[in-house]
Amino acid sequence: MTSPSSDEERRPQPVDVPLLQIGGPAAGAALSASGGCGDACGCGAGGPDDDVFDPLDCGLDPDLARLLVDAGLDPVQVEDVAHLAIEEDLDHGVDVTTVATVPEDAVAVGDFTAREAGTVAGLRIAEAVLSVVCTDEFEVERHAEDGDRVEPGRKLLTVRTRTRDLLTGERSALNLLGRLSGIATATRAWADALAGTSARVRDTRKTTPGLRALEKYAVRCGSGVNHRFSLSDVALIKDNHVIAAGGVAQAFKAVREEFPDLQIEVEVDRLDQIEPVLAEGADLILLDNFTPEETAEAVALVSGRARLESSGRLTLADAAAYAATGVDYLAVGALTHSSPVLDIGLDLRDVTGDRPAGAGKGA
Repeated sequence: MTSPSSDEERRPQPVDVPLLQIGGPAAGAALSASGGCGDACGCGAGGPDDDVFDPLDCGLDPDLARLLVDAGLDPVQVEDVAHLAIEEDLDHGVDVTTVATVPEDAVAVGDFTAREAGTVAGLRIAEAVLSVVCTDEFEVERHAEDGDRVEPGRKLLTVRTRTRDLLTGERSALNLLGRLSGIATATRAWADALAGTSARVRDTRKTTPGLRALEKYAVRCGSGVNHRFSLSDVALIKDNHVIAAGGVAQAFKAVREEFPDLQIEVEVDRLDQIEPVLAEGADLILLDNFTPEETAEAVALVSGRARLESSGRLTLADAAAYAATGVDYLAVGALTHSSPVLDIGLDLRDVTGDRPAGAGKGA
């Protein structure tokens, strides 16, 4: 049950990120004087004397909810995703095949098992899916933790519950677990390629709608770091903002005047744009489509006055070359928009645990 210490060191650490309730305010968010979270919020929150949203106040098991919070995830959002997945799969009906073939009182044990090598992420989220679908209490034995490297055949999670519930929740749990583990696996490959340098691989906002927090969590499981979670976290001035504002300096000043305490990042695509951006006080400069040679020039020019991030058409093959320039981050949108799913399956056993009752990945 205990994982190797090397795996423990690689597991994602708790991060200071806002816990966002779907349709509600961030946990502990200050309420505006006009009531609610702000003029544009539709959450229905009242005045400042109303109760603060508690992320542990959800339908999940309290211990599971606490584990999710410790990982920087909102249990309410995870529960919502789990409900959505199950509701989508049942479409207001029942699992007709399972209901027809499995006795109502049958109980089984299922092992979530890795079919290929990779880095696992989303085990507690798979548990949340099962907690939503299971009509009775279920028992869980945890064999791995998010962030662990796993080999084919490695048991990740064992669940004992009603057979009907387990089979009904199987695909939804595997969809999320495989998706997140695929992201963690791809991220770990980038992190390994950057080992020995000061550069870190970082994600983008190119995420699946509704799954951003989970997919960014998977990046952390793979030893990557997160960029902004939303458009309100950090100002990132890109080419279209520059055009709309009439220039880089104008765009920068406009953001600084409107949001004086916000971190500002600026995208450039030529070396001659760097000095003007530095003069304005950019916190980070995003080097768009620079070659490794141009990136090295940019690092020398900036000389520590701002952090630098490489982006645009980066590949794993040239990761080490970019990292060797001294750049701080490599932005890789493909981590969340193009990573293949890690193959994980559910092997069903009867309650004795001795005889396989069928194995497979579901359909």
